[in-house]
Amino acid sequence: MLFEGFMHLTSILKLDARLSDRLRVAEKPGALRNIAIFFAHSGDSWFWGAALVILWWLGNSFWKRWALIELAGISVLAALVMSLKFIIRRRRPEGEWGGIYRSTDPHSFPSGHAARAFMIAVVAAGLGPGLAALILWIWAPLVALARVAMGVHYVSDVVAGFVVGILMGLFVIQIHQVFFIWLGTLIHFPLW
Repeated sequence: MLFEGFMHLTSILKLDARLSDRLRVAEKPGALRNIAIFFAHSGDSWFWGAALVILWWLGNSFWKRWALIELAGISVLAALVMSLKFIIRRRRPEGEWGGIYRSTDPHSFPSGHAARAFMIAVVAAGLGPGLAALILWIWAPLVALARVAMGVHYVSDVVAGFVVGILMGLFVIQIHQVFFIWLGTLIHFPLW
């Protein structure tokens, strides 16, 4: 019975690798590759961290609050995803593109970019504004697909990232008020 389960898992992983390989454009020069590169990088944590800090600094009270909630969610999500990656330890697909990702984070399951993109979209949908949420819901699947297209993730990595990101987004929406009340009393500094 255990052997049959292992064989079934092996066949699923092989199917996952074949599907991921079919979606791959990393080695194919052209417009599609350039678009995939843009979306693959657009979910980078450093980009979102910097953008949200700038938004908090320059925005009105609504945008300060929104930026801080997203930034807190991204931070907790990063710790969760890295923990899962180091527990599961699935190697990234072989390839040349994405050396920074391969050297700093050799594990691929779940996709942190996909998780981050979907968490950001869920929180935007829950807290508004509507146009930002719509744009982010279009953007999030493109980030996930681009990560597969550029060969740094398998399809199952981004599907798992989707699930983790959605769940974290729902969690953030539920607890953000309590968390920021607690944080405000702890640091005695107006957050927005």
